[in-house]
Amino acid sequence: METSQTSWNDTATRQAIQDFVAKVTDRDNLAYVPPEERIAVFDNDGTLWCEKPMYIQLDFILRRWLEMVDENPDLAELQPWKTAVARDYGWLGNAVTKHYLGDDSDLPILMKGILAAFAGLTVEDFAARADDFLRTQSHPTLNRLYVECGYAPMIELLHYLEANGFTNFIASGGGRDFMRPVTAGMYGIPPDRVIGSSVSLEFRAGDRGGDVLTQPHLDILDDGPVKPIRIWSRVGRRPILAVGNSNGDIPMLQYTEGNRHPSLCLLINHDDAAREFDYTAGAEEALKTARDRGWLVVSMKHDWRAVFDPQSE
Repeated sequence: METSQTSWNDTATRQAIQDFVAKVTDRDNLAYVPPEERIAVFDNDGTLWCEKPMYIQLDFILRRWLEMVDENPDLAELQPWKTAVARDYGWLGNAVTKHYLGDDSDLPILMKGILAAFAGLTVEDFAARADDFLRTQSHPTLNRLYVECGYAPMIELLHYLEANGFTNFIASGGGRDFMRPVTAGMYGIPPDRVIGSSVSLEFRAGDRGGDVLTQPHLDILDDGPVKPIRIWSRVGRRPILAVGNSNGDIPMLQYTEGNRHPSLCLLINHDDAAREFDYTAGAEEALKTARDRGWLVVSMKHDWRAVFDPQSE
C-alpha cells in the first residue's frame, strides 16, 4: 500500500489502515503487538472476491445440479433442481441474501441440493473439480475468469499485512474445500488457514489404503456467531484485524473489537455500480453497526483506485 502502483486511493481509509499497522508493529509504541498475536481474518464472498450476481460457489453447484438432472430427469420437478433447469439464478442468490436478513425459509431447500451435489466424492476429487471450475469458467458479467475476480485492493492489503508480520486467515460462510484449491495462488493464504463451511466427511479403507469421502450432511455453517467460535477453535488466538461485508460478519468483527490489544475492524461497502455492483441487501445491520461502533467502512467507489487487476482482463 506504499507504492505508486497501489490499487488504493489516497484517502482517510487507506491512511487509517497504514496508521494502525504502523503502531502495532512499532516496538517503541505502547500499542505494539508481538508478531504471534498479529492475526487478521477475512471473509471471502464479497470481501476478497465478487459475490454478485450470484455467489461463485452457487454457480459451481448449479452446474452440478444440471448434470444430476441429466442423470435423473425426475429431479427436474423438484427444488432446487427445478430452479437450476429454469435458470432462476435470482432465487439462488436471494435465498442467501434472505438468510442474512434473518429469513431462512428457503435455506432448507437450498441446503438439500447443496449437500446432495457432490456426496461420495473423495476430498481430492472435489478439490480438483473446484479448481478446474474456478480456473476455466468466467463471471457472467465481468468478462474475467472466476479465479481473476479477487479484489486487487484486498489482495494488496493481504500482502501488506503479511509483509508486516501478520498471519492472515480466511473465515468464510463459503465452502472451505471449495476455496482451498485457489487461495494460495490468489491471496497467499495456504489451505490450512482457510476456515469455512463444510460437509461431513467419512474415512473409508480400501485396497490401496483409504480415502476421505464427502457425505450429504452439513458439518458446519461458518456464519454469524459460529465464525468467532471457529476462529478460536482453529487459530487459538483472537484477531486484531477483521474484514467483512455482510450481516453474517458482525460477530467476527465484534470478537475482534474485544481484543485486549488494539484492533481494527473493516467493512467493505459495495457502492460502485460502474466497476462492480451497488447493493446493501444483507449488509444493512452491518453498516449500521459499523457506524455505531466506529468501524472503518471501506468504499469501493471512493477508496479503491482499481477493483480488479487490470492485467487479468
